[in-house]
Amino acid sequence: MVPGITATSAELIARLLDVIEKDIIPLTREGVKIGNKVFGAAILRKSDLSLVIAGTNNERENPMWHGETHTIKLLYEMPASERPRPGDCIFLSTHEPCTLCLSAITWSGYDNFFYLFTHEDSRDSFNIPHDLKILKEVFKLGPGEYAQENLYWKSFHLMKLIESCSDTSRKGFLARVEKIEKTYAGLSDIYQQNKSDMEIPLK
Repeated sequence: MVPGITATSAELIARLLDVIEKDIIPLTREGVKIGNKVFGAAILRKSDLSLVIAGTNNERENPMWHGETHTIKLLYEMPASERPRPGDCIFLSTHEPCTLCLSAITWSGYDNFFYLFTHEDSRDSFNIPHDLKILKEVFKLGPGEYAQENLYWKSFHLMKLIESCSDTSRKGFLARVEKIEKTYAGLSDIYQQNKSDMEIPLK
């Protein structure tokens, strides 16, 4: 899958869902309360899947602080001795990274990223169409037409990984994802209700 990851696919999926549920969502819940979007991210060690840092969108402070870019910012506020090399890490995004965050992941040296919700989900379920609009208007690319595996990194959609699991594991993972989806739907409703009052360029 990715060099350096020794966990089985099922172990990895379970751990990434754990991080979304226990580490990212609590941060996102607090961020949404003050008007930020629902996107979050985390960085884990490949060796043992331990969490290095988790973060969430912080556009109210700076429109550049998407979930991924803000998480990278927080990482570099840690002492250098506590920061593992990017090549030793897994990058997790709750939502498929936008063009800004794809570039940030690339420039930061990560050779992978995993995500749960797609660009289409961001548009259709979360009423945030900017990822697809920017791909089309700036880069002339349709949905999914960027190189999802390239010289720099390989990307993984968690739902596709779940589909390849055994029946028992797949059912358990899908039940967890359904709960996560409901949580994000609630957080999205809060954001959508309040976004008109927020000073965010692309709402």
